[in-house]
Amino acid sequence: MSAAKEAAARNIRAAADELIALSHRIHAHPELAFEEHLASRWVADALSGAGFEVRHGYCDLPTAVEATIGTGPTHIAICAEYDALPDIGHACGHNIIAAAAVGAGIGLAPLADELGLTVRVLGTPAEEGGGGKVLMLERGAFDGVHAAMMVHPAAVEMAAMPGLAVTQFDVTYEGKAAHAGAYPELGVNAADAMTVAQVAIGLLRQQTTAADRIHGIVTHAGSAANVIPEAGRGHWIVRSDNLNALRPLAERVHRCFEAGALATGCDLSITPVGPDYADLRPDRALLDLWVANATALGRHFPDLPNSVAGAATDMGNVSHVVPTIHPMLGLDCGPAVNHQPEFTAACVTQAADLAVLDGATGMAWTAIDVAAGAGRRTDN
Repeated sequence: MSAAKEAAARNIRAAADELIALSHRIHAHPELAFEEHLASRWVADALSGAGFEVRHGYCDLPTAVEATIGTGPTHIAICAEYDALPDIGHACGHNIIAAAAVGAGIGLAPLADELGLTVRVLGTPAEEGGGGKVLMLERGAFDGVHAAMMVHPAAVEMAAMPGLAVTQFDVTYEGKAAHAGAYPELGVNAADAMTVAQVAIGLLRQQTTAADRIHGIVTHAGSAANVIPEAGRGHWIVRSDNLNALRPLAERVHRCFEAGALATGCDLSITPVGPDYADLRPDRALLDLWVANATALGRHFPDLPNSVAGAATDMGNVSHVVPTIHPMLGLDCGPAVNHQPEFTAACVTQAADLAVLDGATGMAWTAIDVAAGAGRRTDN
């Protein structure tokens, strides 16, 4: 192992208690997309204390953070996520992601100039909906970056997450209320419109590919059984292999909602929720460096079935512009998996704390390899 890697590992071990405490603190105070005021401040403060120059409210996003150290020619971006999910909190382990990113920054900070690195830790809000990284990418946060990286917890270890392209939208039907018993013929039933749309989507699924996903929730379909519902609302997500496949699929889903409006006479509005996420395209050379470093840390990569797919991330958009990796750190917590309450509990266990430290060390070592010329592309 190189002296630089040994030094980075020592720096991270010295900060281990601080990093684990940060992970647990974020986990205990879950905040939704664009509301991560506590988490983003804690991340900013930890990096400021490590000598980084910090900007809070970066890219005109109140909960985005940029922290920079070093003046070298090789620019590394390490992404921290910290938003949670409604009701089930940190069921995707973004507390681990944030603490590992801070740890990687702390590991590299004293070495950056010596290694020829400029290290940029980016606090990226609203991954679970809102596309913080997409907005930051469009506003220049990744300009000049040679390699972007982050780590993400999962039930099992994966070198690369098979990330799909995704679009999200809200659906609203407007009908007309009426007494359901006395004057039903005077009503225009918005709940029926939503039912027609869901039946149409169910029939559409027989003609979609294995990678396609269509799922959603009805958030309002009336308030009383004896009143014809005048409003129906829902939130829907459509996924596919890539943006080229996603867009025609989303159009077909939209037509299912149009069918509900046509059948019932309701008015329909479909409103996009955040930007579309592109499919995730890990950089092969960077990924090979990560696997070698993670293996050196004692992590193992099991053979997984091809069916392990379906998630999405706004890191996908970054990966189309900058060489990127998004490895998954196994918590060995099966049968609990991401977006389950049981996974929320798994994200503050001993395995989760080890993932923070291994994720930080693995990213720091991968950045050191990039600084030495391994895996670096010069075409961005």
